[in-house]
Parts: sequence; structure tokens; C-alpha cells
Amino acid sequence: MIIMDCNRAAIKTAGLVIIGNEILSGKIQDQNSFFLATELRALGVSLMRISVIPDDLNMISREAQTFSVGYDFVFTTGGVGPTHDDVTMAGIAKGFGVGLVRHPLLERKFLDRYGSAANDAVMKMAEVPEGAEVIEFTTNNFPLVVFKNIYIFPGIPRYLREKFTLVRERFRTSDFYLKRIYLKANESDIAAILNRVVEINDCVDFGSYPILDHPDYQIILTAESKLEADLDKALTELLGRLPKDILVHVD
Repeated sequence: MIIMDCNRAAIKTAGLVIIGNEILSGKIQDQNSFFLATELRALGVSLMRISVIPDDLNMISREAQTFSVGYDFVFTTGGVGPTHDDVTMAGIAKGFGVGLVRHPLLERKFLDRYGSAANDAVMKMAEVPEGAEVIEFTTNNFPLVVFKNIYIFPGIPRYLREKFTLVRERFRTSDFYLKRIYLKANESDIAAILNRVVEINDCVDFGSYPILDHPDYQIILTAESKLEADLDKALTELLGRLPKDILVHVD
């Protein structure tokens, strides 16, 4: 029996909670999950789950608590504005049994920006779960609120991208190594071979993706690992088992 020790790789995990009725109703197309999934992969973080939930206080509280326990990093998007349906801060506070408090740094920022127009709706955005950290940027970007391991982002894609870019290096860990194998074949032709290679290479993640209407290949296989030597070994085994006439190229 072959025993693989995948603990040699330092793997950080993440969970993403997309909050907003507008996403679930199809009024707005979600862009944030694709952006964060791509960014986190590039940083070596394994995104394990994406949850899309409505602007519901109880659902936010449950999801925030569950994700915080389950993953190293949690990212929420949406629900941090001034209106009635912006309940992300309150939901996270409820999930951890803490109150909402007005953060002095955010309070000052809003007063400086809005002056006498800083009404109750504006100042609602200065409220954070008690004990939250506020990351202030030297740029014109508004501060980012972090509670425990939960990074609370706005839902507007432009604002999220700008803020995430400023903190992305906080999440960097060891790289994923990735290889793609392009094949001119049907999945059924290579399933038994792939299944056997998967079985004996526990530390490598494989994917098989049919490609429609491409003149040169019909399948892209992916092999990915935090351990470069393990990936090289698995790739050698896979290529050694596949018929040579179906292999188009590897990159």
C-alpha cells in the first residue's frame, strides 16, 4: 500500500460568502467570486467553498461563524452600505455574540467626507462588530474591516478589486504547480487510465475537462500540486500510460 504524506505542503484554505438578494434574483451578475478565486489560486490559497446568500441577518450570522471555524481566511462581499438591506456587519456580530460599535477611525473618515451631511444612514457604515480591526490605506481607498479571520469587502466589483489588491500579500503562501495535458480523445477512452493515476497520487489534484468544437483537441487534463516533485512524478506516470497518438501537447 502506498501512503502519501501530503502534509509536507503548507496549504491555506479560504471560504467566500457572496451576500446579496440581487445576485440570487439575477438582477446583477456576480463578478467577485471569479476574481477572488483567480487571485487566491495565484497566491497559493485553496478556495474550498463559495456560498451565495441573501441579505438575511440570520443566514449571514450562521455562514460567517461556520466559515470562520472551517477555513483559514474568509471573505465576504456585499451588504456594507447605508440602506436597510445592508446587514453584513450586524450578521457577523450576531454570529459571534458581540455587539455593533461605532469605530472611531471610520467615524472620523465619514465625518471628514460628509461633514454636516453625515446623517444616521451614513454613520451606520461606521459600525463594526466589537473587536474588529480596521486596516487604513495610504491611498484614497476607504479602510477595510477585518473581524477575526473574516475580511469584509464591499460588493461593488471595482471597490473590491481595489481593496483586495492592497492586502493580497497578506494571504500569499507556497505556490501551486500546474500542468495541462491536451488530448485528442473522448473522456471514456482515458477514464480508466486517469482513474488509476489519481488513485496512486494522493497529493496531486486532477481535473478532466471536455472541450467542444476545437479542431486540435477534445480534452484538457489538469494536474496540480503544492509539491513539485509529486506533480512531476504523477505527470510522468500519466504520460507513460496514455496512448501516444492522442497526446497533442503539454504545458
